[in-house]
Order: sequence, then C-alpha cells, then structure tokens
Amino acid sequence: MAIPLNIMIVAGEASGDSHAARLVNVLKAQHDGTVSFFGSAGPRMREAGVEAIVRADELSVMGLAEIGSALPMFYRAFRTLKDEATKRQPDVAILVDFPDFNLRLAKKLKKRGIKVVYYISPQLWAWRSYRIKTVKKYVDLMLTILPFERDWYLANGVNHVEYVGNPLIREVHANVSRDEFRMAQGISDDDVLIALLPGSRRTEINRILPDMVNAAKLIVKVRTNAKFVIASAAHVNSEQILEMLHELDPDKQLDLRLVESETYDALIACDAAAITSGTATLEAGILNVPMAVVYKTSSTNYRLLEPLINADHYALINLLASRRIVAELIQNDLTPQKLADELLRLLEPSVNLKVRADLKEAASQLGEGGASKRAAKHILELINR
Repeated sequence: MAIPLNIMIVAGEASGDSHAARLVNVLKAQHDGTVSFFGSAGPRMREAGVEAIVRADELSVMGLAEIGSALPMFYRAFRTLKDEATKRQPDVAILVDFPDFNLRLAKKLKKRGIKVVYYISPQLWAWRSYRIKTVKKYVDLMLTILPFERDWYLANGVNHVEYVGNPLIREVHANVSRDEFRMAQGISDDDVLIALLPGSRRTEINRILPDMVNAAKLIVKVRTNAKFVIASAAHVNSEQILEMLHELDPDKQLDLRLVESETYDALIACDAAAITSGTATLEAGILNVPMAVVYKTSSTNYRLLEPLINADHYALINLLASRRIVAELIQNDLTPQKLADELLRLLEPSVNLKVRADLKEAASQLGEGGASKRAAKHILELINR
C-alpha cells in the first residue's frame, strides 16, 4: 500500500476549477494510497473532495478597477494559502492557471521547500514573457496544454516542461444534436441561428453585449430569418443579461433566447457565432463553429496592457493554426457594423464550409485527449523523485 499523499491545489477561475477537479479525481485513481487535497477550490473542486481553505469563486475578477477594490481579499487569500502550506507541508503544490496570483505563490511555496507544479501554462509566449524568470526559478514542473508551448519553453531555457495534451478535447461535446436543440427552441431548418457568447464576467458582459445586440439588429435587416441565442454559463450572469436585454431591445425586435449551461448545444446548432476571446474560442474551434472573436476592455486597461502583448493573434484557435482563420475584432475594431458584416460573411455557404474545414484541421493538433491522466502521471513521478 502506497503512503498517503497530501496535495495543495490552487485555482482561481471557473475554467481552472473545472480542469483541477478532473485532475484531482485522476490523481485519486492513479495513486494506490489515500490522497487528500486542500487549497483554493471552486464548486467542482469542492465536489471532488478538495478542502477549500479559500473559495476560488471569490477570486475571479477582471480589470484594474475591479482588481484594485479586491486587493484586500486577494491579500487575505494569498496569506491564508501561504500560511496553511507552511503548516501542512504538502507533498506537492499544484497551481492551475491564474498566473498573476499563482506565480507569486510559487515563489513563496518554493522558498518553503515545497515542490511546485504548474498545470496549464501562463500564456507567457503571448504577453509578459519576462515572467519566465519566475518559472525557471520557482516551478519544478510546468505542464502545458497547447502543442507549441513546450517548444517555446525549451527554446527559452526551461527544461522542466511537459506537454500533456489538451483537457478540452474529450470535454467539449454537445448533449443534444443540432436538430434536437433547434426543435426545443422552436427554430426551423430554414432559420439562420447565430450564437452570442458575451463572456462570463460582469465587466465583459457590460462592455461586449451591447455591441452584439446592436449587431444583431443590423443582421436582421439583411437576413430576416435570423434568430439569436445567448449562451450563459451561470445563473448570476443570466440575470445580468436579462436586465441588459430589457434595456437594449425593449421592443423585442430580435428573435432572441437565452440558454443557461447549454453552451456546447447552442454552438453545435448555430450557423455562426460571436464569441468573447478566451477559452470559449478554442471550444468553438473544437466544435468547428465559424466565429468572429471579439473583445473590449476599458480604454485605460487597453492602453496599459496592449504594449505587453507579443502574440500575433488573440484567439487561441488562431494561435494553434499559426494564421488568422477567424476574424478578431478587438477594442476599437469591435463595432456593431463590423461585427454584423463579419457574421453575415460567415453565413455565406462557401465561406462557412471553408472556415469549418480550417477549424477542424487546426483543432486536430490537440490530439486525442487524456491530458488529466498524463498530468497526474508526471505529478506522481515528481513526488516520488
């Protein structure tokens, strides 16, 4: 019987919570002895049995103003995790994404003699690449989920890096067929369906949803059979979206419906989509959905952050393809007219088919899945060393 393991695991956003929960379950299955977990845990991690020293749900904020007001909360969470790690001395600390918080935490943990694994690499190849110095010094094992990341790290002097595959490959699938979703929503085969994904954070939705709705109003002037579905990830976001829709479309000019926790079903059923930049663009790429990728933050945020960006593309699916498969409408380029024009272009049959084929080719680079199993294997090997 293997010795019991005590593992610290820290996530800070919904996607990290989901990936971490799957890793927790696989680690339990792969280790012969008992494994206990503590750290910063969201709802899925807590469901998987992680003791929530900090609740990750409370750490997901964005934008300088939001971060500024949340600094006391971040400081308390950081201190709590650091002190608890010092007291418990876990066999390993697994830090999942959330780089602004986790890279600082890695430094403190490593100095206390704790092995540090980073799962889901910070996108240092895209922006703020100077942080690679922190990775070299304080991370014992970097686990990447995009195929080009391992080569980038090796080329920049980080040797303790492994590519484990992408956890989304086996996770991204619809629960119903295109026809079943459309039938349930009262959408016929003759209707054009466009999915709108305005993001998961309040600030994103506030800035991006108005342009999406106003673009939809322009589209129905050209495509009178166009219908729209907004995919929301959580109840709180649904409430916010419904309030905004009441203001943005008070006369209900649009045939628009809101679905909650049915994002993949909506994407499979749609003809094109407008998607806020982030993990959702990769998910839509895996589903081969023609899309326009959009993003808008405050002018202050953009002025400060834009000089730090050194990637050729914002959308992960474009980065994977090393070319611009889908349009990116970022900041001032995001206007209702530009978004409407791009979505109408994607509805043209020949364009639609070509983009779907290009997305399928790009997504094929992600492999066949099994990322959590490979990640767990590398982590257990590190512990045993």
